Amino acid sequence: MKQGDTLSLPKGWEIKKLGEVCDVIGGGTPSKKNSKFYEGDILWATVRDMKSEIISDTEFKITEEAVKKSSTNIIPKGNVIIATRVGLGKVCLIEKDTAINQDLRGIVPKKSKQLDNGFLFQWFKSISHLIAEEGTGATVQGVKLPFIKDLLIPLPPLPEQQHIVSILDEAFAAIERSRNAAIKNLKNAKELFESYLQGVFENGDWEENKLGDLCLLITKGSSPKWQGIKYVDEPGILFVTSENVGEGKMLLNERKYVEEKFNLKDKKSILRKGDVLTNIVGASIGRTAIYDIDDVANINQAVCILRCNPKYILNNYLMNLLNSPFLKKILHDNEVNTARANLSLGFFNKLSIPCPTIDEQQTIVRQLDALRAETKKLETNYQQKIINLEELKKSVLQKAFAGEIN
Repeated sequence: MKQGDTLSLPKGWEIKKLGEVCDVIGGGTPSKKNSKFYEGDILWATVRDMKSEIISDTEFKITEEAVKKSSTNIIPKGNVIIATRVGLGKVCLIEKDTAINQDLRGIVPKKSKQLDNGFLFQWFKSISHLIAEEGTGATVQGVKLPFIKDLLIPLPPLPEQQHIVSILDEAFAAIERSRNAAIKNLKNAKELFESYLQGVFENGDWEENKLGDLCLLITKGSSPKWQGIKYVDEPGILFVTSENVGEGKMLLNERKYVEEKFNLKDKKSILRKGDVLTNIVGASIGRTAIYDIDDVANINQAVCILRCNPKYILNNYLMNLLNSPFLKKILHDNEVNTARANLSLGFFNKLSIPCPTIDEQQTIVRQLDALRAETKKLETNYQQKIINLEELKKSVLQKAFAGEIN
């Protein structure tokens, strides 16, 4: 039910303002200057503690003195707390008596025989998006107390509230089981491809050759700053960094450009369509893609060009090989750890890799492309199922508070 909806509700239901049926209790932060305030055993919740639907422990615990000398309040166990500033829209139940900070509000029914906490909790979940949408503020989004108090809550008789909660618990448990199964299937689909990719290169009985003998060029780029080059808006030279080199595909939604004179100063690293690019610095070492667009481009020092000699090695074969768990382990085992992990051009020149015939490489690439396409189809199906299950949860909540489930 939308806020302000005047459609008729089932017999015996009422609509009340939240402030009529609940106390909305604020919180605060004990002075950080007095470290002894944080040496107690009273739970003190912030939005960081709202990691699951039930808060059973908190990052900080405070003393009774801290409660007395600050604006925090202790919310009795079993009640609902909501985020009205940082983490806007989050809602949790508390398992124990818990003090709260100023970003949270405790929602405590005025009459326990009028409003069930489980019902209140599920209702807040159904309208959390409305609270988030109401947020205002330049740096931190927040909602004001009158808005919370004026929220309209549908109130069936208490036994019916409890019945609705039991239905929702059962429905959500079933949805969660389906969601977990979809997540597991999604993980299995990804692992199936990884396993096949591993086996192809690990179990092949092929001659090995040094990468330097199989490539026309192995080089890397440089920093524009070192060359006295400035970043510019388009048009200019497309400047590819490790952030643009994904696993098996270029990531070019976010593009950077440098002055055209960069290509005059660093001609060796001008890209050609079909170049294999692999990351050689930082956490993304070994992530490899083929430069597959026509734009004039150059690279920085974190990216290595492997320009294949088509007589000996196909770029798609090399890309799949470098992205395989088999070769990634070799790359990571040879990282040089200085300020950041990195691999040298010398290492790539001397790197021995399995090198089947061109015909065999073509067969391997076709098989991997077919399996990748099938895996992507499965991943898309499972991802969509997860999205659909989340939408189903929202739909069930909406129907519950419109009196449309039994």
